[in-house]
Amino acid sequence: MKHSLFALFLITTFSAHSQIFFSEYAEGSSHNKYLEIYNYSDQIVDLTNFAFPSCSNGCDVDGEWDYMNYFPDGSMINPGDVYVITHPYATDPINQFYTSEIAMYSDHQFQFLSNGDDVFALIEIESGAIVDILGTVGPDPGDGWDVAGVVNATKDHTLVRKSNVNLGNGGNWISSAGTSENDSEWIVLDNETWDYLGFHQCD
Repeated sequence: MKHSLFALFLITTFSAHSQIFFSEYAEGSSHNKYLEIYNYSDQIVDLTNFAFPSCSNGCDVDGEWDYMNYFPDGSMINPGDVYVITHPYATDPINQFYTSEIAMYSDHQFQFLSNGDDVFALIEIESGAIVDILGTVGPDPGDGWDVAGVVNATKDHTLVRKSNVNLGNGGNWISSAGTSENDSEWIVLDNETWDYLGFHQCD
């Protein structure tokens, strides 16, 4: 089932309950992948009001999500806390791909995380408005997207949101990714770097 991206063309207004954004992203070897979401508001955020839609290897239909992914019932983020979505193979201790450094922070297992070229967004379900996005909606970018001047940084890297960022990009990935260390909202770390997983510093 396809889902419209009409919210890309709306002027998005952010309210206190929507003050969440992607604070960290990892695309590592094997199944060492995760998305970390941060709540910088002073309220508990009910994630069932949100979804994290995606497109795999580019969007099949221009202007539509390939998949509409929802949070489990009861999913919440406390003020100043994070919520971590991980690959189930990395979090299952009886699986050969188990990674304890990732598993200990997992709040939600989701099998279809990015291989570097899969766009993910945070959207408000009721309005469809994009709160934050990783990657660009459209055709397959190839191996991945450039971030902070690093070629294909969304593949085989960990990305951490800078501490001075306190609002999602509203769907503007190009501005968020930037072209250098100075103008990007992200710090690009080496592959398999998980030193900042499980918490986020926001000024």
